[in-house]
Amino acid sequence: MRVENIVACSYVSSNAKSFEGVEAATGNKLDGVFTVATEAEVDNALTSATTAFSTYKNISGHKKATFLREIAKQINIIGEQLVNRAVQESGLPLGRIQGELGRTTGQLNMFADLLAEGSWVDAVIDTAQLDRKPLPKSDIRRMLIPIGPVVVFGASNFPLAFSVAGGDTASALAAGCPVVVKAHPAHPGTSALVGEAIVNAAKSTGMPGGIFSLLYDDSYAVGSALVKHALTKAVTFTGSYKGGMALVKLAQERHEPIPVFAEMGSINPVLLLPAALDESAEAIANKYAVSITLGAGQFCTNPGLLIGVKSASLDVFKTALAAAIEQVAPATMLTKGICENYHNLSTQVLNEDGVSVLAESKLTNELANQSTAKVVEVSAAKFLSNPKLQEEIFGPYSLLVIADDEQQRLEVVKSLEGQLTVTLMAGGNELESYTELLSALQNITGRIILNGVPTGVEVCAAMQHGGPFPATNDSRFTSVGSTAVYRFVRPFAWQDWVNALLPDELKDGNPLNIWRKVDNTYTKD
Repeated sequence: MRVENIVACSYVSSNAKSFEGVEAATGNKLDGVFTVATEAEVDNALTSATTAFSTYKNISGHKKATFLREIAKQINIIGEQLVNRAVQESGLPLGRIQGELGRTTGQLNMFADLLAEGSWVDAVIDTAQLDRKPLPKSDIRRMLIPIGPVVVFGASNFPLAFSVAGGDTASALAAGCPVVVKAHPAHPGTSALVGEAIVNAAKSTGMPGGIFSLLYDDSYAVGSALVKHALTKAVTFTGSYKGGMALVKLAQERHEPIPVFAEMGSINPVLLLPAALDESAEAIANKYAVSITLGAGQFCTNPGLLIGVKSASLDVFKTALAAAIEQVAPATMLTKGICENYHNLSTQVLNEDGVSVLAESKLTNELANQSTAKVVEVSAAKFLSNPKLQEEIFGPYSLLVIADDEQQRLEVVKSLEGQLTVTLMAGGNELESYTELLSALQNITGRIILNGVPTGVEVCAAMQHGGPFPATNDSRFTSVGSTAVYRFVRPFAWQDWVNALLPDELKDGNPLNIWRKVDNTYTKD
């Protein structure tokens, strides 16, 4: 495993400052001393990325697809070593990391398929009408083109799927943009292994060196320098509201403001409707005990808010949920800091007026950084009077809000800030009676789920993983699924252009055989 910074697919080391990886479950240091990147390396990475962009943006979709598939292949070659290191650094269970490995390579191949098919560029052609009166109409052709070097921040809770070769990197490369990754300090060894796989893939497929860089830092200086650098054209981030908004602020203060695509978390409300509870209160409670505590609750789609109306069935739900939560075993959290923050916040919330413990795990173990599952409850009236209760507590925690009636539940929904997801647990045909509620929910979320759980995000073309502020800072885009590519492109038009000099996507005869909108009709002609 190489531990130096990677600049333009080459290993460099010019700084005495360094840090080591840590095993999450024990706090013990792991192999590898990782060098903190210098300002010069930041500048070299982005200068090289800009140089590579002039070449890479014009490489065919098929060649880019080959590159992405080769990254997936190289990752699979080191699969066992990579999974073992990720388990050590993250504390996440083996099965979870194995699944995440499959998701990571699957995303790369999904974007490769998108590129190979080619229609994603949204080619639009309006042909000339030279005899139009009173003025002739020009020939205008438009498609999406890449914007330039993208800075990707690795996420703490997905050391593979939202990290060095995760969805942000894969979609940026698919768009035609070189990538500079700021490795997350919680999993530097995992990052190093994946970085080497990308370098190998870039070299074997003949990509320009500046296509990829990987920089380390256990503080904020390198990340700040990357965002402020004049050659950076976009930034992606998955993490806390505080961290995301700090990057947004830096990006907006530049001479040239640039887009930051920040996914900043969510409490993902779950509405427990009466018929659903009447039919299966215990089953729903058991399902949500699992979802709340899955992965020690360290998902941005963790169900952190449950909303019910007083009833005998809700009491059955509460009893079953409490019994299940009490038997949840502790789990290793991602870092010492995340664990301490979780315990502090989940304890402090009990100081808020009207908040009480519904259930808390009774099990313990002696490993480091262990979570304790907890569900608390509060009345809707108290919730409505205290905006602090809407704040995310990152971990195996959820707040049950109990309304006096459906009108008060609607008031709770209308008071909520933007969310990644909202879930409705409904029975029979009762949704037909909730038109006003459904309309209100559409205003606050990017995805609505029926009779499921929010944990688990399918990687597909239809997925929307984003939502109104503060879940994300730009609800028009998704960070999961094939349409994540649209974060890194802009529309560009050619007017009365020479056919031979047009991109293949816009040439007469449609040489790539893609879907195009020609004179307002979608066609492959």
